[in-house]
Amino acid sequence: MKHLHQRIRDDIEARIMSGEWPPGHRIPFEHELMAEYGCSRMTVNKVMSILAANGLITRRRRAGSVVAEPSSQQAVLQIQDFALEASRAGTEYRFKILHRSIEAIDAAAAQRTGLPPGTEMLCLSTLHVMNDVPQAFEQRLINLATVPEAGEESFKDDPPGTWLLRRVPWTDAEHIVRAVNADSAMAKRLQIQTGAACLVLERRTWQAGAFVTEARITYPGERHHLIGRFSPSLKGVSAGQPVS
Repeated sequence: MKHLHQRIRDDIEARIMSGEWPPGHRIPFEHELMAEYGCSRMTVNKVMSILAANGLITRRRRAGSVVAEPSSQQAVLQIQDFALEASRAGTEYRFKILHRSIEAIDAAAAQRTGLPPGTEMLCLSTLHVMNDVPQAFEQRLINLATVPEAGEESFKDDPPGTWLLRRVPWTDAEHIVRAVNADSAMAKRLQIQTGAACLVLERRTWQAGAFVTEARITYPGERHHLIGRFSPSLKGVSAGQPVS
């Protein structure tokens, strides 16, 4: 059974990570949380101390706590939602699941995810298309121990990334960006020349220490670039993402 302090922490983290509580939003005062959860001040204080240590909130004496602004060290690339971006841009969007299977991960995947070799994952390959032009090829692993419902999901209405963003709030993310040249198979999928430059984004997310998903997304280099916006103080960082 989950301890009460962990449940309070999970609730607050979920609201922060989903965007419901944006940077600068006031966290309920300790006495408000005590009344909401029927717990002691010691329990609430423990939660707030952990959240502050993890950089999610800023504690202010007498003024209460607020959701922290991302720092230059903490900022990561924004989790991309292809369907939402297309809707905002008025672009026709569709996706196609090219491969789906449940497989045991090998030693390399185990090292990347921190899970034991042989752990069963849902493996998906998805092609994202906008205005009939391929925009990205996505290879994804989903941890069925953390998201068991994914094993039965058809992904008929939403692509896997969008489906996850709407259901599983993440607390930690890791991004790696690299440049590669398209091999013949990738060139065919993205309708580009073999050897053309591509931008590859590798992303892994966790929820309170539990691994959720790994995505490797390949973009045609000529159709995308990265944008990051920074404030002079290096505190207000607007995370960048691949854009057309």
